[in-house]
Amino acid sequence: MSRSTSSKPMPQPSPLPSPLPENPSVFTRLKVGLRALKVLQVEPTDPLHGALFYDSVEWGLCTAMAREFAQHEEGRGLLSEKPSLSVSNLDLDAMEALPAGTLGHTFARYFREQGLTPIDTLSPPRNDAQYIATRLRETHDFHHLVTGYATDVLGEMELQAFTLGNLHLRTSLLILLQSAKAARMVPGFDATTYARRLWSAFRRGCQSRRLASFRWESHWTTPLATLREQLIAPARH
Repeated sequence: MSRSTSSKPMPQPSPLPSPLPENPSVFTRLKVGLRALKVLQVEPTDPLHGALFYDSVEWGLCTAMAREFAQHEEGRGLLSEKPSLSVSNLDLDAMEALPAGTLGHTFARYFREQGLTPIDTLSPPRNDAQYIATRLRETHDFHHLVTGYATDVLGEMELQAFTLGNLHLRTSLLILLQSAKAARMVPGFDATTYARRLWSAFRRGCQSRRLASFRWESHWTTPLATLREQLIAPARH
């Protein structure tokens, strides 16, 4: 006797998004951002739509940052050379072989121990503002290392609060607002302690050296402790 079977159709991948046009209007950014957000609500880890949403939200800030970068040597170097911290440009084996405690060694171990992969930038930036947006996404995990904030729910929210104070990213504010419910589900959650931790992280971000233009790849052999002293204000709870 034959037996008929039914199978669920395989989910179709989202179509590749079109990049933002040059100098997009506010209306265009809003339209593109909402379209990307609609995909992310179904596929939250989609890298292309995640990058497009980020670019749409942060375009004005990144355009202003590009003007700021042009005013100092460190920033001009980044805009001119456009170095990438995408996974395809990193040799984690070589970095892990560096002395313990250095930025490179700690960065490689961070990913090995957590079973993670550094961000993969799939679409090269077409202008300075897009490069800065890409750079900010690629350096997220460096901020974890140098601040010491964990990668659990509360640690991620502390880092977003720090980033809001340090870089004034709208996406950080959106993540904090959207994730408030998830934070309340953490065992032992206390609203007063949570608010105090976020406020402390925000103030620490305001008081720290602005990280947007820091060239991390020039410091693989620098002790992480030294970078923390040079870049990050002490944590105060």
